[in-house]
Amino acid sequence: MKLPKLYEPRLYEKDIYALWERSEVFIARPDKKAERFSISMPPPNETGTLSLGHAMYSLQDVMARYQRLQGKDVLWLPGTDHAAIAVNAVIEKKLADEDTNKHEVGREEFLRRTKEFVASSRGTMVEQMRALGFSADWTRQRYTLDGALNRCVNETFIRMYNDGLIYRGSRIVNWDPNLETNVSDDEVERVEKKAKFYTFKYGPFEIGTARPETKFGDKYVVMHPDDKRYSEYKHGDTFEAEWINGKVTATIIKDEAIDPEFGTGVMTITPWHDATDFEIAERHGLDKEQIIDFHGKLLPIAKEFAGIPIEEARPKIVEKLDKKGLLIKVNDNYTHSMAVNERGKGVIEPQIRLQWFVDVNKKAVEWKGKKHSLKEVMQDVIKAKDIEIVPSRFEKIYFHWIDNLRDWCISRQIWWGHRIPAWYRTNAEGETETYVGIRPPVDDGAEGFHTWKQDADTLDTWFSSALWTWSTLVDPELAANQDLTLEQVLEKSPDFQAYHPTSVMESGWDIIFFWIARMILSTTYMTGQVPFKTVYLHGMVRAEDGKKMSKSRPESIVNPLDVIEEYGTDALRMGLIAGVAAGQDMNWSRGRIESARNFCNKLWNVARYVEGKLEGHTTKKPQPQSLADHWILHNMNYCITSVSDSLDNYRFAEAYETLYHFVWDDVADWYIEASKVHENLDMLSYVLETCLKMLHPFAPFVTETIWQTLHPDKDLLAVSRWPKARKADEEQAKTFEDIKVIISEVRHIKNELKVKNIGLYHGGEEFIDNNATLISRLAGLETVKEVKDGSGLNLTETPYEAWLDIDKRTVVKYVDNLKGRAEDYQKIIKQLEGRLDNKSYVKNAPKTVVQQTKDQLEENRALLKNLKNEIKRFDN
Repeated sequence: MKLPKLYEPRLYEKDIYALWERSEVFIARPDKKAERFSISMPPPNETGTLSLGHAMYSLQDVMARYQRLQGKDVLWLPGTDHAAIAVNAVIEKKLADEDTNKHEVGREEFLRRTKEFVASSRGTMVEQMRALGFSADWTRQRYTLDGALNRCVNETFIRMYNDGLIYRGSRIVNWDPNLETNVSDDEVERVEKKAKFYTFKYGPFEIGTARPETKFGDKYVVMHPDDKRYSEYKHGDTFEAEWINGKVTATIIKDEAIDPEFGTGVMTITPWHDATDFEIAERHGLDKEQIIDFHGKLLPIAKEFAGIPIEEARPKIVEKLDKKGLLIKVNDNYTHSMAVNERGKGVIEPQIRLQWFVDVNKKAVEWKGKKHSLKEVMQDVIKAKDIEIVPSRFEKIYFHWIDNLRDWCISRQIWWGHRIPAWYRTNAEGETETYVGIRPPVDDGAEGFHTWKQDADTLDTWFSSALWTWSTLVDPELAANQDLTLEQVLEKSPDFQAYHPTSVMESGWDIIFFWIARMILSTTYMTGQVPFKTVYLHGMVRAEDGKKMSKSRPESIVNPLDVIEEYGTDALRMGLIAGVAAGQDMNWSRGRIESARNFCNKLWNVARYVEGKLEGHTTKKPQPQSLADHWILHNMNYCITSVSDSLDNYRFAEAYETLYHFVWDDVADWYIEASKVHENLDMLSYVLETCLKMLHPFAPFVTETIWQTLHPDKDLLAVSRWPKARKADEEQAKTFEDIKVIISEVRHIKNELKVKNIGLYHGGEEFIDNNATLISRLAGLETVKEVKDGSGLNLTETPYEAWLDIDKRTVVKYVDNLKGRAEDYQKIIKQLEGRLDNKSYVKNAPKTVVQQTKDQLEENRALLKNLKNEIKRFDN
């Protein structure tokens, strides 16, 4: 089979992927004696289809394919996440569209529908991952609700409970009235919203609030102990105050949590509905009273406002306070930071609830021979460099989050997910007995007690996915054997022993707290190992305008499958990688995709040329013969070393750029052309093979397609070996570089002066004479010859005396044109400088306009400098 003229990705990609799977090249071999490399794929949520963000998993595929070419036993373990809240929100919306809800259909029917939905989503996403070329080991595909993973989740909960690291208590949580569940601190978004800010009279004080509907139970006034304005008031003092529903007895509380600079420096607190207020109340043993119910409506404490939604009640409450003479002023331009659920977008209403929490401060974790808290272990693994974060600047962000970490609420009031392994029974007096275990204890027939019932809540999704790196490596059959302890299961599981800790975790920086930190927390506790040795954080892919891609702006969302259909998978992968820098967001650019597509076409054309030359030729071990052979070997050695170093150190864009310029510039533009003068088919074949091997991690489809066409009898490119440097004569390589300088200058002059059919003359330069054929062919000259005397345009970038037979009039005309353009630029520069010298303009014009003027000035100065250099070059 010959390579056709055009590369059409859709004609090859599915067949190539099927070939890889049939050949089992992605399957890890724990029994193989080889160095290991393992990655746990961040499991995408089973909510529908993959996004452009998931296409960034291509970075993991680059790592996996590169390490495979290094001869390592590679496991890239794929899977999907049951995504409790996200999936729950989707199903609840579907039910709402049917004019029903989860309470009407019941738990069993809700779970049936959910399982049906996620099964369909899972199949769709896995096929999309294949379309993206992911070389994952699909024989080990996992799911966060798999039986083996469920056992790991349950036993982690039980062990943490028995160690006192999980407790059930009444604490303030982020309650979403829409989805009727708690959400974690990390799943709460802060949205800036304009709101009214009210100042009320409260006894002798003025207090400010944007939420008067929470103030019915306020009976504590808090101020900073060092605020001299209120030094006359002592902690514990009381006073009478007229309030919403009559007189209240209020107590003075002194606490350093108060910011004296905010408002009047005095505030009343609502411990049931504000996290800061709750902590103040906990410190001082204050009463807490619920004002708002779990559906966002006011409770009977609000009297005539009871049962009214808070948004509707707020203006009525303000009106009542105004009539009582307690409203002092209203600020209509207050910017309020509103908390919303990232998933369901419901407005968060803090509530005190009896829930399950992970204690991050209790010293009950065995780590490096000492007892530590979970928080301390999470800090130590980074400080001790057990785990390296790339880029390192995220260490500061990581520590800031860990240092301020609060106990983690892990219970959710939804039906989809891992059900909490806790059981309750009550007696006639309402006393409750709790048991934590996979199954309830055998009923002992204790008099007066009811049957054991399991906790209706499920666990936070992140609690189960926090176990991902090791729970996925548990042998499912061993995990099903309840006669074995979990420690024995891990000891006997070949994958866990071979591939854990995993080599690297590659993920977006935005889930460093959601997931990365929690994997460290849970894995160190359960296994005594870190979950991974390196964390590589990539940035987010934003819309072309730099804003976040959002469903509220459908035009901003890019479907990776649409891009693949138009440009091919390799173009999408390389287009994303070309712009990626560790931890740095990037804007979507179709231009980068088109550039990558053109690169694929360039590689294809190089392969077609080589294929045509090799027809009927039996390749042998390549031996450099010409200057160009030594030059390309020298440059290829640098490319191999540079790309290897870049990939070893997670500099993906740098590796790609090096390859791009080597293939396009060195191979296609120079070596291919030079080989037409001094043909060396063995070297030509070797150069192409080396390019294909180095490019394979980035562009697996086009490289494997070419490889299979040229080498149908060889092993797959996917399991070939990464190239090694070969010896090249540095002196001959340098000589070819000197020839390139001459050719490049000649090409530039011909292009600028628009001249053809010219010759290069020299006065007896042996170097030029010896390489006349190569120079003439690559520079497109009529002749290269020695003359006794003559005139023309001298070459200035080479030490050899040579000139082109171009008449003086052509040169003068060109220089005059350049001088005219230079004068135009000088006028523009003078105008721009005058504008910026005008202080009134700089002060009053919009900053963006002023910056635009500065940018125009710099651009025109740079263009003028280039013109002057060009004039100097020719005006001699």
